[in-house]
Amino acid sequence: MKFIRKMADQSPIEDTVFKVAKAAKEDIKKHGFENVIDATIGTLYDEDRNLVAFNTVYDYFKNLDKKTIATYADSFVGNTSYHDAVQTWVFKNVALKLNSKVIATSGGTGAISLSLTNLMDSNDTIIIPEIGWGSYKLMAQQFNLNVKTYSLFQEEQFDLKNFKEVCLAVLQQQKKLFIIINDPCHNPTGFSFNQKTWQAIIEFINECSKIGPCILLNDIAYIDFSYQDTPNGYMQHFNQISDNVLIILAFSISKSLTSYGLRCGAAILLTQKKEHIDEVYTQFEKGARSLWSNINNAAMETFCYIANGGYQNYIKEKTNYVQLLKDRSSLFLQEAKQCQLQHYPYHEGFFITLIVDENHKKRIHQTFMDHHIYTVMVNKGIRIAICSLPMHKIKGLAYKLKQILDSIK
Repeated sequence: MKFIRKMADQSPIEDTVFKVAKAAKEDIKKHGFENVIDATIGTLYDEDRNLVAFNTVYDYFKNLDKKTIATYADSFVGNTSYHDAVQTWVFKNVALKLNSKVIATSGGTGAISLSLTNLMDSNDTIIIPEIGWGSYKLMAQQFNLNVKTYSLFQEEQFDLKNFKEVCLAVLQQQKKLFIIINDPCHNPTGFSFNQKTWQAIIEFINECSKIGPCILLNDIAYIDFSYQDTPNGYMQHFNQISDNVLIILAFSISKSLTSYGLRCGAAILLTQKKEHIDEVYTQFEKGARSLWSNINNAAMETFCYIANGGYQNYIKEKTNYVQLLKDRSSLFLQEAKQCQLQHYPYHEGFFITLIVDENHKKRIHQTFMDHHIYTVMVNKGIRIAICSLPMHKIKGLAYKLKQILDSIK
């Protein structure tokens, strides 16, 4: 007798981050901080080894009235004030002409989970990047969904040709598309699409929508740490979607407000027709009720304050850390170029991913650890979390990695 459902994937969850991070911490205890490089955890640390928690955010949060912290949200989909703040935040300087609605979710993960459970049937196929966040696949497994992957790169550019081929193959099979694109600041490569690419993607999806409904989920978890002045500029192309296209933005304040543990985010729905968005919204509301019931009221209240009264102070504080990421990535990339260390195209964000032979990836990863360098294996590469490494740890790191790689060829 088994107590779990018949269709359950019984393989244990593959811990690619925390197991290695734990090993790094143990190595630091044994050999000292200066002798170990821990490039595992994807959270932002300052130069003094402290987890970054914005003063602008937490000075307000810790002074909230206890009744505000304790109370339920206004509804299962979150507070109206939060909905308005999210819309203003995400679409700042974008003249959006679509119908839009916001559902508060348990982080960006909640937005993706809610979308998969309410929009796809068992044994449907979703389309995700070949190199990407591992939880996309995990969620698909949990919901009895199949996965097809598209290639991210054709040399230094997005592999639009392969993307189209994969989408058309799935569309022919099931007459419906569900596509995940993680942009900008792709996890784990740091790649970001340009305007031309986004325009081409929207035009292609519109063509696909003549055959069946098309859902595009844009995971924007890292958008507020983009190096661009207007990282949301590409969203203007969303106005061109056809009637048979639904866009969902998975937004997370985990990264935006350095509030990883508060578990607050949003699913932002965009359609041309009001009846389509109302239909999806109703299902998402029931899904939210059944999954988590209520989102953290204090987190939503804090976000509303930052989006309104505290925005300029927030931007000033955040800008310093965006510059720190720029400095860290520039140093690593400069030295990687000098020593010819191969990596995927990087534009901005928390991570840089090395290109390694997939057949020897585990051996390479272990050899890095043998040299007290802790990284994370991802599909077709090894991830370096520059977000958590101080500048003096980044200096010389590319040379060390290259030397190790050359020694095990």
